[in-house]
Amino acid sequence: MKKFLSYTGQWFSDWYSIFARELKHIFSDSGVLIVFFLAGLAYPIIYGIVYSNGNLDDMPVAIVDDSGSAAGRKFVRALDATRELQVSRTCMNMAEAENLMRDRQVNGIVWIHEDFEDNIAASHPATVSTYADMSSMIYYKNLTMGVNMAMLDGMHAIQEQKFSAAGMDGKQVEQLIHPIEYEENIPYNRAFSYSIFFMSAILLVIIQQTMYFGVSMLSGTMREENRHSAAMPWKLSGRGISRTVFGRGLAYWLIYIAIGVYIMALIPKIIGMPQNCPFGDIFILLLFFVTACVVFSFTFSTLIRHRETVFILFLLMSVVCLFLTGFSWPQSSFPLFWKWFSCIFPSTFAVRAFMNMNTAGAGLAMAEPQILALTIQIIVYYILSCAAVFIENRVRISGTSQE
Repeated sequence: MKKFLSYTGQWFSDWYSIFARELKHIFSDSGVLIVFFLAGLAYPIIYGIVYSNGNLDDMPVAIVDDSGSAAGRKFVRALDATRELQVSRTCMNMAEAENLMRDRQVNGIVWIHEDFEDNIAASHPATVSTYADMSSMIYYKNLTMGVNMAMLDGMHAIQEQKFSAAGMDGKQVEQLIHPIEYEENIPYNRAFSYSIFFMSAILLVIIQQTMYFGVSMLSGTMREENRHSAAMPWKLSGRGISRTVFGRGLAYWLIYIAIGVYIMALIPKIIGMPQNCPFGDIFILLLFFVTACVVFSFTFSTLIRHRETVFILFLLMSVVCLFLTGFSWPQSSFPLFWKWFSCIFPSTFAVRAFMNMNTAGAGLAMAEPQILALTIQIIVYYILSCAAVFIENRVRISGTSQE
């Protein structure tokens, strides 16, 4: 018993010394402090301001009507009547419309082909081409939705004319065109706001990426200076792998629990995002997510040998991590490779759980698959982190003995 108590006391003593040493390293590196506190606290606010207006009404578009027909003019009027679009210019040809979009006078082009009315009269598919200014996804969303609404209204009008010409009365026509009554209901994003689902994804990606960025910067700097961020104290003699991982991990974990509460609880209130889940459930998700991010960062920071290397990885992988969350493209449509590749990142599962919980009001039971995936990541990355500590210390000891 005494031996066990002695070992336990020594374990906690070593663990605390490693924890204190890591905190000292963090707060003595100005670059890491900027990433953790300035970027981690400022980025959510900046993104919230940039995307504060998630809706765009009456987006200016240019029309190229090569058909010159009554059907074409009717379609243009239907476009102008939508909430999303405003027909601001009518052009003679595509070259003129392209110049207007290049000069940012319009954000989209609608091209009605010359056989538009003839194809409608012959019951053939009529073609309308659209071109969006892709400097913002909101432009693409507005153009697609506005044109689709106008096309559906036009299609129903054509069907009514044809059925009426066939001698059917109004009730029969209505039953054929609308055989089933339906009501449009969008409970979680009634205004189709781009910011609601985009910000839900970007907030958690900021947590993951800034943590990995800071951990890798610190690790790269210490390796450049022939020090080792994961080095165990000499007195441990290779017996302190768990103490090293837990000691270092707690330093980052405590910092990012505080930052995570700010990002996942306060930022949505500040920028007006819906919060349909109790904070307690969000906090439990945060515990799993931050823990997974810590061991994820430890595992992959072992690949960083120079401080500047992480700048390239940060810029490259941030966008990839964002889109792999599935916020703008359904996960079911991912190619098989990208489905498996997305499992590397904690943000993939945490964002999906956060969107369901914060926006749709799902509870922890509904987020169980994502929390289970985060738990598996924690176990796998913890083992890999321990292996990295073991290998790094073996290399260090071997290099010292050779000297």
